[in-house]
Amino acid sequence: MGTDIYGVIEVRDLKRAAALGADSHHDVSWVHCMNLYPLYPGGDYQPLGCLFGIRNWNGWEPVAEGRGLPPDVSEAVRNEYEHDARIDDAIGGSTWVSWPELRDLDMTVTPRARGVLEINENRYYRVEDEWPSDVVAEYGIPVVGTSPATAAYGRWQHGAINLTYKRVTRNDVLGAGTGWDHVFAVMRSLAERFGEEGVRLVAWFD
Repeated sequence: MGTDIYGVIEVRDLKRAAALGADSHHDVSWVHCMNLYPLYPGGDYQPLGCLFGIRNWNGWEPVAEGRGLPPDVSEAVRNEYEHDARIDDAIGGSTWVSWPELRDLDMTVTPRARGVLEINENRYYRVEDEWPSDVVAEYGIPVVGTSPATAAYGRWQHGAINLTYKRVTRNDVLGAGTGWDHVFAVMRSLAERFGEEGVRLVAWFD
């Protein structure tokens, strides 16, 4: 069974609040700004593992795992979450992440796995100290090396099949072309309007 992400970008108008003399950020309420879909349509588990520890088959150190709904979540977002939970028993974990956390990510960070073996750009295997046995059975020992520990990253063919052994970074799963680049761009623009601490993403999963 697949896992979907449901998300909402929330904002709070810190710039306006400061102009009006609010004593602290806590005096300013969060409001629903926009849903994650269709800005990010989902369908790829690697970003979910990298950001939230969901379907984390590649061993990322998650950025924002299992935090639950923020205690000051907007009523609209809480209602949306509770509605989804009522109609879908699979709705489970929830979390949130601030724009400054996303803004300051080191995009060169890699997961704990030694690498990823990609087959025809639609099958992926986590690689540790040995090649996956079913891959070896089907395609033989990879030509890049008998052991992943000493193999060079690279691409090769087995008949009509394209295989790639590579190191994956956060930039590979969150950068240009992943869909998350658009999410980050929108949150960055919202931060210019509402303040760096005035934008966050609230998410839940089924």
